[in-house]
Amino acid sequence: MKFPATADPGTGQEFMEKTKYRYIGRSDQQKGLPQPPLEIPADPEKPVIDLPRPAFLDIPPLSLRIAIGQRQSIRMYAHEPMTLDELSFLLWCTQGVKQIHGPQVTFRTVPSAGARHAFETSLLINDVEGLTPGLYRYLALSHRLQQIDTDPTLPHRITGACFDQQFILRSGVVFLWTAVPYRMTWRYGERGYRDLHLDAGHVCQNLYLAAEAVGCGVCAIAAFDDDAMNELLGIDGENQFLIYLATAGKK
Repeated sequence: MKFPATADPGTGQEFMEKTKYRYIGRSDQQKGLPQPPLEIPADPEKPVIDLPRPAFLDIPPLSLRIAIGQRQSIRMYAHEPMTLDELSFLLWCTQGVKQIHGPQVTFRTVPSAGARHAFETSLLINDVEGLTPGLYRYLALSHRLQQIDTDPTLPHRITGACFDQQFILRSGVVFLWTAVPYRMTWRYGERGYRDLHLDAGHVCQNLYLAAEAVGCGVCAIAAFDDDAMNELLGIDGENQFLIYLATAGKK
């Protein structure tokens, strides 16, 4: 099927063209440069909270076929807090580390191009038992949370930066996945930016399916003001940027 030609290719077309393999050249890995760290180090000044260990969580069994059949975007949530066990389970299902091979690679619960796993997970906690509302970081290598900011205006500012999608405020938690592109481009060059977006889909689908097992609903969000959200998260938008987010809460 042919579509009307445009005089000048759009940004999206240019992105797809310039990330073709013929433009990539030698990667930094091929040049012998050291790889970036597997995780941004925790802030030594911020409190850290141990999460319930995934192996000991009592999660109701649910067949994959049923989870896939039930999966849908949910924007209305019950006035019921999520439990810390449920949050721990959802974090493990979306970025949980199964194996660590020294400083080189992690194998996780989601696929990632070349096992690069270029994402960091932030959380806006609205209503989770035992947690003060606010902004947190998931420390995937140790399966812990770090409290970042408990400013009570944050939920409203994040909602505003997502074009006032009010269901954000009604959710139990908002997952905010940020990309550290050099973890991916170190191996794949500019092609790695394509892989980041593919990986985001893997992560969010795991959230949708895992949430079904704990009676939660999820809604992915791609509509947000990039610059405003990066500023709220305290990241520069270049070496680290928000790539995707999703709400979750009790059905």
